[in-house]
Amino acid sequence: MGTTPTQVMAFPNIRAIVRDNGTAEVIVAGNSRIVPAGDSMQELRNNALALIVGEAQTLQRPVRVRIEDPEGHGELIVHPDNKIESVSYETAPARRRAEAPETTPATASPAIIEAAPAPEPMAVPAPATATATAALVDAQPWPPAPATATPEPQTAAAVEEAAPTRRSLKETSFLVSAPVLEPATQGWRGTLTRLGLRMDPSEEELTEREDVRTVSQHWPGPRTIAVVNRKGGANKTPTVVMLSAILARYSGAATVAWDNNESQGTLGWRTEKGAHDRSVLDLIDASTDLLSPSTNAAEIAKFVHHQTADKFDVLRSDENEEGDHEVTAEEVDIAHQVLTRYYRLVVMDSGNTARAANWRRMIDHTNQLVVPVTAIEDRAEAARLTLQTLESRGGHDAELARNAVVIVSESTDAKRSMSGEALKRAKDEAQRIADGFAPFVRAVVRIPYDPALVNGPIRYEALQPATQRAWLAAAAAVAAGF
Repeated sequence: MGTTPTQVMAFPNIRAIVRDNGTAEVIVAGNSRIVPAGDSMQELRNNALALIVGEAQTLQRPVRVRIEDPEGHGELIVHPDNKIESVSYETAPARRRAEAPETTPATASPAIIEAAPAPEPMAVPAPATATATAALVDAQPWPPAPATATPEPQTAAAVEEAAPTRRSLKETSFLVSAPVLEPATQGWRGTLTRLGLRMDPSEEELTEREDVRTVSQHWPGPRTIAVVNRKGGANKTPTVVMLSAILARYSGAATVAWDNNESQGTLGWRTEKGAHDRSVLDLIDASTDLLSPSTNAAEIAKFVHHQTADKFDVLRSDENEEGDHEVTAEEVDIAHQVLTRYYRLVVMDSGNTARAANWRRMIDHTNQLVVPVTAIEDRAEAARLTLQTLESRGGHDAELARNAVVIVSESTDAKRSMSGEALKRAKDEAQRIADGFAPFVRAVVRIPYDPALVNGPIRYEALQPATQRAWLAAAAAVAAGF
């Protein structure tokens, strides 16, 4: 069954104009696209249709197009799957038609027609190939042929049966189903757009927009991310900071980074300190009040350290001088209950002991597992053993391992030497490790070396653009698991 005009929105406004001088253009929302020349009027029409099919594929829905040529004018519906329907067609006066270089074949049909394969969807649709054009000529969807057969007389009953029935208003809508593609903002395409020549975004920019959309989503209920590796120096803390910063910045969701080290972790050293010294133990002591229905949401600020630039909070591990307290499984339960009341997203740093009670209880509360690793053999092996341990436990733990996101960061050692050969080895080793994990987890993301991640407090804005883009991709891979 064909698509009726009321089911296809006339947006964007598309016109296809074929002239008797052998030129043609397709105008989409006021932007003209020159149609490749053809050897005949029909080939020129089909080249125009190929551009329109590409536009339908870009929008991922049928489009309506007004057609004009020396033989007449009308309207078509063009589908992304190369089907073309004729809605209406009115021939030009006889004198004007006689001046046209071709006459309309009498064999064309106004029904749905399978056109030749159009170019693959891309930001700017490519011209039709010679093969596609030839196939379209055979199909001849434009213009439709006039009817030649004399219709059979109909009885009154047949006429009554054929009369159109009134459609329900529930069957149509005036809303545009697909969002308008915003013009390019990056690279030379963005430069041309700012100069007044609207350009479609590149594939790279479209991918970045999709990553931004993914990390900007809101989801029902709180989510907990655990960042784990049994080896120290595997980039756990920078990973916690970067994921927290990007998810908080883009989604606007209340986000807390929690240092769930069994004794004393380093998350507090790599982030901004608030106006107090409170830690997770203070939060646990105040849990009864914090869980009271009468407690104001702002009270949580007494126990966390806000990151003013990156818009997330940090819950520090115990930093008392004796360092004789180890967080228990019960204390993890209490702290997690408090935090999920005040935050939608909890990102947990961890220690190096997968057997510790607080580590195992963290896994019980985890929705998404992240395994960071620097491109060094022992860090990668420790990450593998961490995943293997979880997988061997079965159930929830094994599912977390299979659905994990592994983040591979290039080694810092080679960068310090600034040797070209060392840089190449570092990149090759990072790729080897990434390829090794890929068959066993949901996603693997590589992060380039960046000196802003090595020492001192970590700030998203201090990273190089390439590093920011890589971490955005990593955060999108994580958020896709929510």
